[in-house]
Amino acid sequence: MSRRTDPLAQLPIPLLEWYGEHARKLPWRSDPTAYHVWVSEIMLQQTRVAAVLDYYLRFMDAAPTVTDLAQLPDEQLMKLWQGLGYYSRARNLKRAAEQIVERFGGEFPRGYADIRSLPGVGDYTAGAVSSIAFGQPVPAVDGNVLRVVSRLTADTSDITLAATKRQVAEKLGEIIPVAQPGKFNQAMMELGATVCIPNGAPLCEKCPAAQFCLARENGLTDKLPVKPPKKERRIEERTVFLIFHNEKVALRKRPAKGLLAGLWEFPNELVPADNALDGWGIVGSASSGDTARHIFSHIEWHMRAVMVEAEGDDLPGGWVWANRQELERQYAVPNAFRGFETAVAQRLGYF
Repeated sequence: MSRRTDPLAQLPIPLLEWYGEHARKLPWRSDPTAYHVWVSEIMLQQTRVAAVLDYYLRFMDAAPTVTDLAQLPDEQLMKLWQGLGYYSRARNLKRAAEQIVERFGGEFPRGYADIRSLPGVGDYTAGAVSSIAFGQPVPAVDGNVLRVVSRLTADTSDITLAATKRQVAEKLGEIIPVAQPGKFNQAMMELGATVCIPNGAPLCEKCPAAQFCLARENGLTDKLPVKPPKKERRIEERTVFLIFHNEKVALRKRPAKGLLAGLWEFPNELVPADNALDGWGIVGSASSGDTARHIFSHIEWHMRAVMVEAEGDDLPGGWVWANRQELERQYAVPNAFRGFETAVAQRLGYF
């Protein structure tokens, strides 16, 4: 394929011109240090920009440097991350910060291989930091970029395969502008996030590559990119116990490993859970509460609440009573239990 007919070879100039006019103003773009780029990219994994903005600003207030992050207490870290989901990302951020302090004297490493060696950092994140913060001509291939390239080139390869990602990275490595690699990578991400969008028809009339996009030319935009069908989620029926005493609610910490590891939760058990209160040694009056559902990547929780007015303040070891202020400021309760926030708020006197 000649350079004139190769869609990727034609892309850089119109893409960069488009990005110069249409790039969203984002806090990590205004001051693209390695630390800022890294934290923002980890937050943005599987999360929309709009949902990340406030989290990013709060996070930077609490941990403005890598050293601050390395020293951040775990409970505060989880509270800062509460609601973003995929909490292992936050734990890996702190582990990586600790390594940067120990191995690199608190200075963010500049080399791609060193960045890639940090916990929680894959090829994409290493490419983003290397190119945006340090000007290295390294591609950053995420889902947005894979979608853009597959449509632009009418590539029917499965984008979930590692081999496909490697091939796309190799192709982009041949065309990435060595003078503006960070801007090029951000432009690719921006195009995929705002124009060549997922879960809907791409906005081809706004695309700088519309004139040479092979998917558009051949009517394939709705068929690309190619991904295998998602596996069915396992459904778990759970009873969630909202246990109250003296304007406080009972919380317990989840195990250190596994789903929602180390986070605080309202005690819950798989159905049937008829004898749970007896097993915990909690005596009180119980009544039915709200129902809720939460979807994880591989599990779906169907939950029914039981409201309990405990007669005493005895709890199993490791559990705590939390009042309104402690729930708001101290204990990180994951979004899985958001469906019960109103019931808890009413009982604890939020409104």
